[in-house]
Amino acid sequence: MGRSRSASAKTGRRSAAVTAVEQPVDGGLAQLVPDPDRARAWTLLIDGAPQSHVDLDDPAYLSFEYQRRLGHVIDLVAPPGKPVHAVHLGGGAFTLARYVAATRPRSTQQVVERDATLVQLVRRELPLDPGARIRVRAVDARAGLAKVPDGWADLVVADVFSGARTPAHLTSTEFLDEVRRALKPSGVYAANLADGPPLAHLRGQIATAAARFGELALVADPAVLRGKRFGNAILVASDLPLPLAELTRRAASDPHPGRVEHGRPLTDFTGGALPVTDEAAVASPAPPPSVFR
Repeated sequence: MGRSRSASAKTGRRSAAVTAVEQPVDGGLAQLVPDPDRARAWTLLIDGAPQSHVDLDDPAYLSFEYQRRLGHVIDLVAPPGKPVHAVHLGGGAFTLARYVAATRPRSTQQVVERDATLVQLVRRELPLDPGARIRVRAVDARAGLAKVPDGWADLVVADVFSGARTPAHLTSTEFLDEVRRALKPSGVYAANLADGPPLAHLRGQIATAAARFGELALVADPAVLRGKRFGNAILVASDLPLPLAELTRRAASDPHPGRVEHGRPLTDFTGGALPVTDEAAVASPAPPPSVFR
């Protein structure tokens, strides 16, 4: 493990003397790489795959495209600034939990991250605001979700990857039954899904969510939806109507504009895919090496 730090100014370009932090964790080799353009910002990589970006001075800043889209969902899950109960399955560098704490003060949150060594690394190097109501559990995502009280959560966010793949047991109708149990009747589920041509995993995940929730939307780069490249898609589900117009506007105004699919076009997109059960579940496909180049 290597640790080397030097003080840097709160503003302006970061000192070149600030170096990356590397440490083996349960999921591989973790690296915290300083952002040269933001004084106290870091990117977390696991085995070279980017996982999270955190700006300790501005936790409301979301650098990664998929995290910005999840940020839109967080912004729209309740009136601006209203505290919420949130569950984050998959911790990374706790980027989205920090975002909720910054934009919705007094929110109560649970982060479930299986990699205990990664949790220790992030807590040490990128400490959470001690005033934030964030509890971190180092257990499997589905096991941690099972500990959430019935009807507790306004929001459940699933962003779980092991070796750049979502584990099979987090892709099934039985998993979504646990999500629904933990959510309030008005609650929202949001999942970061990754897939590429021919999009079989993504289609199956939409069909699975449609079997458990009354309202769905999918936010993604148009090229991903057309099966032109591997990428992330954000699935949003609830039993109440979703804020589709505002979600569409926000996604379209992103630096890399996203498209929102819902209703009949989203049903047609599944192409007749069937819901996934525990018995048939498989992990999401591994991204091609070119994705991280």
